[in-house]
Amino acid sequence: MSDRWDEKAPLYGIIAEFDNPTDLVVAAERAYAAGYRKMDAYTPYPIEEVAHAIGHHRSLVPLLVLIAGVTGGVFAFVSQWWAAEIDYPLIIGGKPFNSWPMFIPITFEVTILFAALTAVVGMILLNGLPLPYHPVFNHKRFERATQDGFFLCIEAADPMFDRTHTMNFLKSLNPREVAEVES
Repeated sequence: MSDRWDEKAPLYGIIAEFDNPTDLVVAAERAYAAGYRKMDAYTPYPIEEVAHAIGHHRSLVPLLVLIAGVTGGVFAFVSQWWAAEIDYPLIIGGKPFNSWPMFIPITFEVTILFAALTAVVGMILLNGLPLPYHPVFNHKRFERATQDGFFLCIEAADPMFDRTHTMNFLKSLNPREVAEVES
């Protein structure tokens, strides 16, 4: 019977540290070209090329914001029209019940409100936030990611993942260090 401290923790993935952002971008492009899809890069500042290299350049947030904005605009216009035409029709100053120009400011404001709230909530949820803990925090050098470290992690959940093949692949990219990351 083995002691629980002797058992190896489940593997989250394999992480490689690179010296500069250019090496990281090249490594991410090569990993994507090799067929890896479940991977992420960690850098001290945003690097747009890395996001494109690992396939994270498409987001669902713009579509959600568009749908929410249109929904908000339609909701605001229809609710005002319903109140003025159906629920409480009053003729004031000879204007028709459906005097649509007076509905425009509220319609605009509700459109912006729905779109903005959806952008914030969508961004938070689609980014998986809040995330107080992540397995890459187990890597001893990962604290460098907020200072001067450039990391590429290929997750064990990737269909192409094989412990030895992935380790050798990452080593072939000339990183500073390659290590396994426990869950």
